Amino acid sequence: MANYYCLMAGLPDLRQGDAQPPLTLLDMKEQLRDIVGGADARLVQTYFLRFDSANLAAMLANPDTPGAGTDERGNYSRDELLQLIEEARATEAPVKGYPPFLADIVRTYDERAAQPGWFAADAALLAYYDHARRCPNAMMAEWYELNFNILNILTALIARRQGWPVADYVQGRGPVADALRRQAAQPDFGLGAELDYMPALMRAADNADPVEKERSIDTLRWAWLEERTFFNPFDITALMAYLARTEILERWAMLDPEQGRQRFTQIIDNLRSEARVPEEFVRR
Repeated sequence: MANYYCLMAGLPDLRQGDAQPPLTLLDMKEQLRDIVGGADARLVQTYFLRFDSANLAAMLANPDTPGAGTDERGNYSRDELLQLIEEARATEAPVKGYPPFLADIVRTYDERAAQPGWFAADAALLAYYDHARRCPNAMMAEWYELNFNILNILTALIARRQGWPVADYVQGRGPVADALRRQAAQPDFGLGAELDYMPALMRAADNADPVEKERSIDTLRWAWLEERTFFNPFDITALMAYLARTEILERWAMLDPEQGRQRFTQIIDNLRSEARVPEEFVRR
C-alpha cells in the first residue's frame, strides 16, 4: 500500500467548525488524478462514483433539461453518461468502460420510472452503496456501510414514528437492514449492542431541529473517520478520510439553515408519497 507523506503533510488541516474547506472536493479530485495510481486510483474513483450515479439519475428523470447531470465531481462527463445510457438501452451486456451498476441504473429506470412512489435518485444512491460497500479497502467499505446504515436507520425511525410498516421503507440487504426489518418494535431495533454509534445516532434523531440533527450526524461521521485513521495518517485511508471530511465541510458551506429545513421537509414528503403506494408495488 502506498504512503502519501508529502501529500498529506502538505494538505491544510481540517476542523469540523471551519466555515468552508480550504480545498473543494473538485479541487481534490483534479489534484489526485496525477498523484494516485493503481488500486488506490480505483478507490478514489469509487468515492466519486456517487456523483456519477446522481448525475445519471438526474439525466434519466429530466432528459430535456440541459443542466441535468452536470455535477463535475463525478468521474464521467455528461456526454460520457449519455453514451452509457444509449449503450445500456441497446444491450443487456456490460457496457465497456463503466462499472456495471451504472448500466443497471439505466435499465432499472426504464423498467420502474412509471411506478408510483419510486424515485430515480433514491434507487441510484442504493445502487451506488451496493457497489461501494464491496470495495477492497476494508476501512472504506466500512465507511460506505456506515453511511448506508445511517440512511436506513433514520428512514426506519421516521417510518415508525409515522406508524408506517418499517420493513416497507428499509432498503437493500445486510445485517443492519435485516435487523431493522426483523426488530422494528424494539426501541433501538436491537442494534444498541451491535453498533457503537447507535446511541449517538438515536440522540441525534430525537433532535427536533433538522439542521442541528444533521450537524450531530456529521459529528458522528467526522469522529468515525478520525478514529479509524489516527494511527495511519499517511496512507490511502487517511487520504480518503480527508476527502470525506472535505465533502462534509463543503456541504455545510453551501447549506444554510433554511435549506436544511427544506431538505428535511422534502424527505418527509417523499416518504409520505410512498405511503400511498398500492401494496402490490411496495415490496418490489
